[in-house]
Amino acid sequence: MIKFDSGNPRGIIWIASYPRSGNTWMRAFINSLFKVMRDPGSADFDINKFDEAAESEGAPALYPRFLGKPVFRATPAEIAAARPWVQAALVESARRLIYLKTHNARAMDHGAPLINTDVTAGSIYIVRNPLDVAISYAHLSNAPIDFTIDLMARSGWGIETTAQKIRTVTGSWSQNVGTWTDRANPTTLVVRYEDMLDKPERTFKRIARHLRTDPTKDQLRQAIELSSFDRLRAREAEAGFFEKPDTSVDMFFREGRAGQWQERLSAEQVARIVKAHKPAMRRFGYLPAK
Repeated sequence: MIKFDSGNPRGIIWIASYPRSGNTWMRAFINSLFKVMRDPGSADFDINKFDEAAESEGAPALYPRFLGKPVFRATPAEIAAARPWVQAALVESARRLIYLKTHNARAMDHGAPLINTDVTAGSIYIVRNPLDVAISYAHLSNAPIDFTIDLMARSGWGIETTAQKIRTVTGSWSQNVGTWTDRANPTTLVVRYEDMLDKPERTFKRIARHLRTDPTKDQLRQAIELSSFDRLRAREAEAGFFEKPDTSVDMFFREGRAGQWQERLSAEQVARIVKAHKPAMRRFGYLPAK
């Protein structure tokens, strides 16, 4: 379970994953859960405004206070040094528990932690079959699937700072998964994307308990329904989704199903992904049957 002082609850709860692994779906569920528990009659929420599960800590506006200059003038080392201070300042400003999205590995960057454990109350890490991630990520980036497969195997990979976004250090798929899951931590709950699909009540109940909430069966079911992929896709069709990058020509909530790789990937592409990530894939039950 997440850990905090019940008399003065504050800290970051990280919603972490490699890109295209269910991070937004998880944040939608958390948002729905708290809305339903406050008001059982809650209707659909605005997907462009998560109340409980907030945006990433990578907003450029947060950093100049600690950099003394605009983010696009800062070096990667300066961004790395400022990051823990930004995370601590977010907690101090909120004075409550806050939920932050991250695609960063739980690692060091230029000698500074990407995740400030001193202000962390806990985390949920979502892992998804990299065979399906490759397809989804390629569509989101409007990039060739072979390029995306190579990118997912690139050690230390990340995106540099721009005027719109702070540097992220995602690493390869295996690195990202490993830094969050290799060492058992009672405040980190590891959830498989596929279990969110196939065993929703059992899986989302584990998530609710990890967050130290106790919804009724009806509240849990309502939160699951409000954050279902079909509903999220419908809301995007109506109002758009501001987190969708300009590179994407598809909807952000595209298909959301498991096993797409069996229809879309060649045997050679599957072999390359398995070769790059075999240990982690074996651990999470993702190796294709022979």
